[in-house]
Amino acid sequence: MEKTRPIGVTILAFLAILGAVNAFIYTLQMLHLLPTYIGPVAVYQFSFIGALLWGFLAFIWLGIFGALWVVHPQGWLFMVLIAVFDLIYGIICVLGGSSWEAMAPMIIICALILIYCMLPSTKQAFGIPP
Repeated sequence: MEKTRPIGVTILAFLAILGAVNAFIYTLQMLHLLPTYIGPVAVYQFSFIGALLWGFLAFIWLGIFGALWVVHPQGWLFMVLIAVFDLIYGIICVLGGSSWEAMAPMIIICALILIYCMLPSTKQAFGIPP
């Protein structure tokens, strides 16, 4: 029997796409291919490593989208882990030279993802015990 995709899982999948787009924008900004509109974006004044990490995270978010779209149980766990990592990395970027305003979109998206992932109905959709 095929699993049906609840609306909450679809919302999480689109939040993953939003995270991928945001990470890709940070990648282009750290490579100085896209101007920064809100504030400076840097990781301890060496933007190439930051650009590599954000680029890698953009592709991970796309993979999470695929796992969520087919309601794979490991998609939930992977999404929680990457959202926590993005929160930590966003804070490290702020400490390393980025502005809070520039990192706020990713921090807010990851916080929303974590809050929504921890709801009992979301866990139940993936077959995870509460």
